[in-house]
Amino acid sequence: MRQFLVLAAFTFAFFSCSGNRQAGTSVSTFELDNLLVVADQQVDNTITVTGYVTHVCKHSGKKCFIVGESQKTTLRVEAGGEIETFPAELIGSKLSVTGVLKEQRLSQEFIDERENNVLTLKKDGAASEEACAAELGNISEWRQWMKDNNKDYYAIYYMDGLKFEVLD
Repeated sequence: MRQFLVLAAFTFAFFSCSGNRQAGTSVSTFELDNLLVVADQQVDNTITVTGYVTHVCKHSGKKCFIVGESQKTTLRVEAGGEIETFPAELIGSKLSVTGVLKEQRLSQEFIDERENNVLTLKKDGAASEEACAAELGNISEWRQWMKDNNKDYYAIYYMDGLKFEVLD
């Protein structure tokens, strides 16, 4: 009986450890256009996202921006892990980027303050009509997203990159 218990305990420990190792290497993969549907469930998880590079920060190369197939969804990727910098030559390339999804929340108070600042700049003539209209349009979209998603904040998702692969 004692041998059976020792064998059972060993078997349980073996499969528990090997299961954990396997789960730790599993990374969900998303097309960027599909990520936003489940992004709130993926915050702080390591995921892989595919998209096209539209911009690489010129001075440091520490950030790049990717878009999905629809070109309506953008994600900022910060260099980290195996990524020292993003070369400018990546612009236009399709990438598979693995990293940790992060979320920055813009509170209702922040959005109200930003709107008031834009309206003041517009009233004082300190900013162009086009710039103010664009920013007020963004704020309107944020408010609509908050309403549609029943949230008291606007979520901005970005990724702390760990590695990338050029797909084309």
